[in-house]
Amino acid sequence: MIQAEGLSKSFGAVHAVRDVSFGVAQGELVGFLGPNGAGKSTTMKMLTGSLLPDAGRATVAGSPLNGRAIGARAAVGYLPEHTPLYREMRVNRYLDFVGQVHGMGRRARRDAFSRVVDACDLEGYTERRIHTLSKGYRQRVGLAQALFADPEVLILDEPTSGLDPGEIVRIRDLVVRLARSKTIMLSTHVLPEVEEVCHRVLIIAGGRLVADGSIGELSEGVAAAISVTAVADEADLLRWLGDVPGATAARIVARGDHGRLRVLIEVEDRFDVAAKVSRLLHDKGLTVLELRHEVPTLERVFLERTRLIRPDGATSEDALSIDRAEESA
Repeated sequence: MIQAEGLSKSFGAVHAVRDVSFGVAQGELVGFLGPNGAGKSTTMKMLTGSLLPDAGRATVAGSPLNGRAIGARAAVGYLPEHTPLYREMRVNRYLDFVGQVHGMGRRARRDAFSRVVDACDLEGYTERRIHTLSKGYRQRVGLAQALFADPEVLILDEPTSGLDPGEIVRIRDLVVRLARSKTIMLSTHVLPEVEEVCHRVLIIAGGRLVADGSIGELSEGVAAAISVTAVADEADLLRWLGDVPGATAARIVARGDHGRLRVLIEVEDRFDVAAKVSRLLHDKGLTVLELRHEVPTLERVFLERTRLIRPDGATSEDALSIDRAEESA
């Protein structure tokens, strides 16, 4: 249903997306992940026809996305990260306007209105002006517009961003229901959300695709590790843990108050090294708050695949440039 082949896009000197290729089959619910400035939003805009690529090509539902991509655009429902709503309009008037933009007749608009109001649980809110709704309900209106023309493909960019926990659960449940009849590509920073609902994960970093597969498949390549939380001098702790026999790498993954450090230690054998680390920390007289085995998770896969990736050795400032370029586009 979605096919990307060598997609590339630059904004001036900033290379946002470089040679990205993947496919999404009918009925798949795919998570699309990446750090800020990775090129996620730019890729999604190219897949909806909102941006044209500098190189490469994309098709949706068998139709090419180009300057006259009427068939492909009609097959896609798109919810951008910042939902573009006419806030002074009432919900019912806005959704009717969306139907008119799609070229739908009056009866088709009426049927679609009933369908999306039911699907997005908007009953009782359709006479309200959009600016009076909570963020969660505005997000539901955004989903309703994406669904109005009954597209085969949904592309959702951060659909739960900024919502309270209750709304996150409701939107997530709605996405799962929609996946029974739609092909969905979901971008989010909420990794447990992806673990819970997605069949497959794509990870982009530095404008390049760095991972593609199920969570189980991607986890197979993640090194065994243990995690230590202790109060210690940072340089000493890293040196001591890095010298433990069987440890292949050690790095700080979190810093807390009062000198607390969390260190992830990649190891050859978790159980053997854990015992050695425990003895070492005891001999050094350190305050140990936690010592635990790290099982492969999507968070670890994400960190492993993205932590060293930058386009052309770019800095975080360059990533910010990509963010700004994506927003302006």
